[in-house]
Amino acid sequence: MSNWYETRIDRQLREAQERGEFDNLPGTGKPLPNRGEHLDDEWWIKGLVQRESLAGALPPALALRKEIEELPARVAPKQTEAAVRGVVTELNDRIMLARRGPVNGPPVTLSPVDADEVVRAWRSARATPPPPAPAAPVAPRRPWWRRRRAA
Repeated sequence: MSNWYETRIDRQLREAQERGEFDNLPGTGKPLPNRGEHLDDEWWIKGLVQRESLAGALPPALALRKEIEELPARVAPKQTEAAVRGVVTELNDRIMLARRGPVNGPPVTLSPVDADEVVRAWRSARATPPPPAPAAPVAPRRPWWRRRRAA
């Protein structure tokens, strides 16, 4: 028995399939993710954060703390002291703005970062290790037969 009634949606799907619009889609032939696993109530938020690499999901106080922790890695590739100080100044401006205004989440109680300390750490990380000290010259040893005669 043939299907004599085709809805508008069914027709659009059939035509798209005939045009090949469903060929070579990402994930074709792969099992569905999270199949059979128990999911918590916030599974969709966690998936979104992971897929989109959202760092802005943290409250401002925690995001600023994380930036302070990552500051040495952030300034390491900088080439000049002025560039390092610029990064620290920008971070300190955001800390002061968060301390002054209302924020969502826990209050911001962070102190501004000391730019001189960051520059000192940046310099020490960039400092090349001193060349090894030359080894003391070792007097050549006499062959054993000459040492024996001298005795």
